[in-house]
This record gives sequence, structure tokens and C-alpha cells, in this order.
Amino acid sequence: MPKSPLPPFECRYNGSLLAGVDEVGRGPLIGAVVTAAVILDPDRPIAGLADSKKLTEKRRNALYDQILEDAKAWSIGRCESHEIDRLNIYQATMLAMERAVSGLAVVPEYVLVDGNRCPKWRWPSEPVVKGDSRVAAISAASIIAKVTRDREMEALEARFPGFGLAQHKGYPTPVHLEALRRLGATIEHRRSFRPVQEVIETVGFYQDHAAPEPEELQYRADLFEDID
Repeated sequence: MPKSPLPPFECRYNGSLLAGVDEVGRGPLIGAVVTAAVILDPDRPIAGLADSKKLTEKRRNALYDQILEDAKAWSIGRCESHEIDRLNIYQATMLAMERAVSGLAVVPEYVLVDGNRCPKWRWPSEPVVKGDSRVAAISAASIIAKVTRDREMEALEARFPGFGLAQHKGYPTPVHLEALRRLGATIEHRRSFRPVQEVIETVGFYQDHAAPEPEELQYRADLFEDID
């Protein structure tokens, strides 16, 4: 039975300095988790904003350019793979979101975060379930974050050919897992994620690269399971 669509979101804040925040990259095995914060300009509305996953690549790229041009403020926040290994993916995502909001050139009066919880930070805020399809500012943030990370995966494909990162963007697809088992883990892979741990133990590192030894980490749980 199909789920009923969520009702339109009614925000308790009615001012113009509203920031939307979203993240991309919790589930991949490689690279940073990327977040974006966007404050839209009511005087320069952007038509067609939607959940970035539901847009074509061409449309996402066009909206990305328009958001950068017409938004009142925007900012990228991120946590790299070594930070994810140290903190865990949830805490790293929360930190990346805080970095994104902190980087805004205009201080927001209120922040809406996609999902069911907000970081513990200094700005008044609330989470919005499925916010990337219900709140324009969050939709804009999702587009900025996804285009940014997708382009980073394309760049990593050039650096580490053979993994297909430009296609699967680092998610644990059969193609990516097969490449890991064949080529080994790169220094950009998330070592705390179980499939990467197993490859390091059995295959080693990409092209026998002498990757630096990580600091001793205590992984509190399997950080790969139940990640979307």
C-alpha cells in the first residue's frame, strides 16, 4: 500500500533569514560527507526546486548555478573520511552541518534541517522529515550538496581509475564492492565501514600504496549497517 504524502510543512518562523540544510554521502564507502546550507532570497525566487535525487543531472546542474547566483547566502560544510572514521558517520554529519551553517555570509535567524533531528548548535532550528521535498531552502541545499559531492567523485575517479566512482558515486554497489576486492582500498575510503575493513585485511591498499597508518580508533559499532 503506497504511503500517503506528507502534508505541507508549516514553519513556526515567518522571517526572511531562514536557512535550509541537507547532507549527501552518509552511505558511500569513500570520500567526505557533504552538507550545504542555503538562505533563499524572497525577491529572487527559484522555480523548480525539488529533492535533488528526483531531478535529472542536467536540471540539477542548472539549478545549482541559479542557486549560487540568486540565493541570499550559501555555504558548504564537510567531514572527510578520516574524520568519519574518528567520529562515526552520524557525528560527522552533524559536525558537517554545523560547519555549513557557520560558513554562511548571512547569519540565519532560523534553521530547518532535513531529517528527524538537528545538531546541538546555537541556532534556533527544527528538523523536517522529507524536508528536501517540502521546504524550498532545504531542496536548494540538497542540490548544492549533491552536485558538489558528485563532482568530487568524478575527480576521484580520475585519481583512482577502475573503481567507477563517477557512476556509482562511492555507494556500496556490486561494481564498487567488486573493484574494492580486486584493487584494494584507497586512502580516501572510510576504514571504519565494514566492507572497507574487510578489504584492508584481505587485499590491502590500492596499487600497494603505502597508506599512512591511522591513529588507533575505537569503533563503537558497525558503522555500515542501517545507513541510507
